[in-house]
Amino acid sequence: MIDIKLIRENPQYYRDGAKAKKIAVDIDRLLEIDSQLAAGKKTLQDLVTEKNRIGKDIPKLAPDQKKEALAKLSGIKEQEAALNEKLKSLQPEFDTLMCQVPQPASGDVPFGEDDTQNVQLRTWGTVRSFDFEPKDHVELGTALDIIDIERGVKLAGTRNYFLKGDGALLHWAVLRFAMDHMIAKGYVPMAVPLLMRDEVMMGTGYFPGSEEQTYQMERDGLNLAGTAEVPVTAYHSGELLSEEQLPIKSVAMSTCFRREAGAAGKDTRGLYRIHQFDKIEQVIIGENDEAKSIAYHQEILKNSEEVLQALELPYRIVNVCTGDLGRGQVQKFDIETWMPSRKGYGETHSASRFYEFQARRMNLRYKNAAGKNVFCHTLNNTVIASPRILIPILELYQNADGSVTIPQVLRPYMYGKTKIELKS
Repeated sequence: MIDIKLIRENPQYYRDGAKAKKIAVDIDRLLEIDSQLAAGKKTLQDLVTEKNRIGKDIPKLAPDQKKEALAKLSGIKEQEAALNEKLKSLQPEFDTLMCQVPQPASGDVPFGEDDTQNVQLRTWGTVRSFDFEPKDHVELGTALDIIDIERGVKLAGTRNYFLKGDGALLHWAVLRFAMDHMIAKGYVPMAVPLLMRDEVMMGTGYFPGSEEQTYQMERDGLNLAGTAEVPVTAYHSGELLSEEQLPIKSVAMSTCFRREAGAAGKDTRGLYRIHQFDKIEQVIIGENDEAKSIAYHQEILKNSEEVLQALELPYRIVNVCTGDLGRGQVQKFDIETWMPSRKGYGETHSASRFYEFQARRMNLRYKNAAGKNVFCHTLNNTVIASPRILIPILELYQNADGSVTIPQVLRPYMYGKTKIELKS
């Protein structure tokens, strides 16, 4: 959420920011209601002051004057009640509009309409050239009996799957390696709840806007989280921290749920776009300092790059354009890993910087050195998400005989196994 004072001071900045992100919000209506609320509260305060003054004077008045004062007091109470009702009716619209105002993008975010206009910053690794006809991960996984999409669909509908045997082991190996990597860097591991209240989804910026992508349990008033970012970022919501506690660096492993609404016919083959997956997520809650937030952003990006480099998977970093940014993101860097079956890079990580957008919604503050209560800054990034990351691992590490070589760093998690081969 944006500070209304900032919107009052420079409404055009927020109109332009919303337009660049292609997010509809009526800034003029917001300011109109804000003005009405401010004027109403000022009038209300004046009425209370006058009411208190008359109340104090009544005992000193003569009977005729007292009768007149009581009548006047009654009229003020009626005005006060009517004004309170008006303010009560305006507040929900104000709150709704405030939740819709997006955070304007950083000045170094490229302007663009969608992900096709994201800007490549750099690449790492060499894309493999095959001297045989490579298979995609579905062909490999099916032949090796480690992926079963057909039975996943039979039991749970489209975009579902089973991982079996070495496929399940490889999935867990990736997650365990990534978690160990982050713990070694000093991030505190967390096991988190997956069912979130609406106010938590609001606080982290997923509502309004992502309701269609969220599995909602209306009967219980709960939502299945699409990422551990939600519970980890909201962990200290409503709290006043000390500056000495910051930065708080956390890492969580969780199952994630996405409805993929609107994705009909898109990425339907294989494990790229699915309803349920597991992810290691890193979150930083830091000081209200732009320079430090930018440095933390580079840190969480580097953490994920180190994991991909250890896996020896070629990737690229892109600066996400305005039209592909979410409501609260100031800037986002995506990591896209090379996937032979897609004949290009596919998104595997998203590193986001929010400044105080999420913290303001969650009332997450700390007392700074000057003794002032200020909102924290928040950031997050994928460390690894599986089984999507299994696509480049299986496809890039495949051999001509249909076997798959296991990346060196994952072998300790695979009980020393060096290859996934079809059992005879």
